Amino acid sequence: MSGRFPSRHRKPTRGYVCALSRSEGIRMVKQERARRTRDKVLDAAAEEFAVRGYDKATLDAVARRTGMTKGALYGHFSSKAALAAALLRQCQGVWQELVPAGGAQVVRARAALESLGVGLFERVREDVRLRAALRLSSDCPDLTRSAPDLLRDVHRILEDLVRRAQQEGDLPQHRPELVAGLLLAVMNGVLHLPPDQQGRGEALAWPAEWRLLLDALSGAPARPHTFSATGHP
Repeated sequence: MSGRFPSRHRKPTRGYVCALSRSEGIRMVKQERARRTRDKVLDAAAEEFAVRGYDKATLDAVARRTGMTKGALYGHFSSKAALAAALLRQCQGVWQELVPAGGAQVVRARAALESLGVGLFERVREDVRLRAALRLSSDCPDLTRSAPDLLRDVHRILEDLVRRAQQEGDLPQHRPELVAGLLLAVMNGVLHLPPDQQGRGEALAWPAEWRLLLDALSGAPARPHTFSATGHP
């Protein structure tokens, strides 16, 4: 059988194999380039959303941050809403990473609550995409109809931990959903402090403040707190 491509009875020629390899290599390079561009756009959008909020952020500003044209930006995301939804989806489930072995019941729930509060603050300070996603969840409840509701996820995890802590005798028997709502309000409020109030001193003070809140909820007496340079107990 003649033809450009080898039949099943003939071994592929070296040239044919090389052509396939080159084609696959080109495809992988294009995919990697597209991934890097998408990441650059997401980072730029996160900066805009985190600082300006959803309503004041613009695709023009995102394009300027990336050095791309607005038309090129549309090649990756069709709208500002699509960009915001992508950030929300990417940050979904991050809270589970901050709860140390909570599902396995290895760590007491009170300790898990302390770790979650400290870990979230540190993660948000370092991760602009997470900062943006939290602000989007607060500013744009309509977005969460088609994208993950991060604040609802955090509330659910807090409520589960509060309920466990009550069962373990470490927190009083207030309604778990109300306690979780209070903890979430404090966490979200701290994360939205002006940048000049989120410097090194405040970052190191936050673990003590978070534990103080948990102590107040449980009625525990004041106790000294010692933290390492990273803010961990």
